[in-house]
Amino acid sequence: MAFNPADLFRVRSAAATFNANHPKLLPFFGAAKNKAMTPGSVIEIAITDPAGEKIETNLRVQESDIELINLLMEIGSKGM
Repeated sequence: MAFNPADLFRVRSAAATFNANHPKLLPFFGAAKNKAMTPGSVIEIAITDPAGEKIETNLRVQESDIELINLLMEIGSKGM
């Protein structure tokens, strides 16, 4: 599988837009990472559509999840 630098640019651009649209998300994960994000913690996610229907899930945090979140936080702090 070849690496396409243009794809990286597209991801960076989309991430910058996402961060601009949702500026509280990275600080939220930063606060959670420092207080509650440990192996065994549970992350719960809920989505409510415009009609009011809600779907929910959760995941138990593993060490590799924390490594990914740390990486994303590092990338995000570099001005994505």
